Amino acid sequence: MIDRGMKVDAFASRFSFMMACNINLFEEVAKFRAMRRMWAKIMKERFGAQNPRSMMFRFHVQNDGFTATAQQPLNNITRVTIEALASALASCQSLCTTSYDEALALPTEESVQIALRTQQIIAYESGVADTVDPLGGSYYVEWLTNQIEEGIKEYIDKIDKMGGALEAIKKGYIQREIMRSAYNYQNAVDSGEQVVVGVNKFVTEEEPKIELLEIDESVEKKQIERLRELKRERDNERVSQVLDKVRQVAKSNENIMPVLIEAVKAYATVGEIADALR
Repeated sequence: MIDRGMKVDAFASRFSFMMACNINLFEEVAKFRAMRRMWAKIMKERFGAQNPRSMMFRFHVQNDGFTATAQQPLNNITRVTIEALASALASCQSLCTTSYDEALALPTEESVQIALRTQQIIAYESGVADTVDPLGGSYYVEWLTNQIEEGIKEYIDKIDKMGGALEAIKKGYIQREIMRSAYNYQNAVDSGEQVVVGVNKFVTEEEPKIELLEIDESVEKKQIERLRELKRERDNERVSQVLDKVRQVAKSNENIMPVLIEAVKAYATVGEIADALR
């Protein structure tokens, strides 16, 4: 955006991030603290931001569904509580707590309410939201924050040398790092080095007795019929014209957002717009 002639303070304050929170409480708090600290430094020192709002790392947290287990699913309530607590201790701006049954199905009303009550209890009863960065100054948390920041710097330097994030993705580097991390974690679980309660330790043979959400097949049929009805009733000539515009703008350097809004107003579907972009 800077290369296109925009001043960094004209847009940087609008950025926000969506983060996943894993279960290691101190590591996750340190991770978020490192991200906030590094964002401020990068915006100020690398991109020359002047507006303090441009240096604010605003982030939403989704508890990491990766940690939810299908075995002994009620254990996930405790996992989500720890993850939500870490997010609050790291002073996130907003939070979404995963339901305990999401490793098995879409959540039920009951499991959704428990997930909601988990963050409400943390917000209104625990006291952790009474101050910003409550773990700041802890020797261990500060040391861990520094360690994570150093690791992030190494990644940024390596990616910069490749020519930036886009080039790193093209070269498969980002995907390989994610796969390597997942492979190492799975090896640790399989060997027992990484304990997952109810999966590789403290295992029971009993099947979980919980009520799961079941969605009737008729929902799919109703949605398909709604889509067919939409396509019958809309101005299909107009849709065809606007999808052609989407293709043309996508090939140019123009801002694509206005034509996408136009396509939606003409009742082009998300699938049709995505196909045009492809």
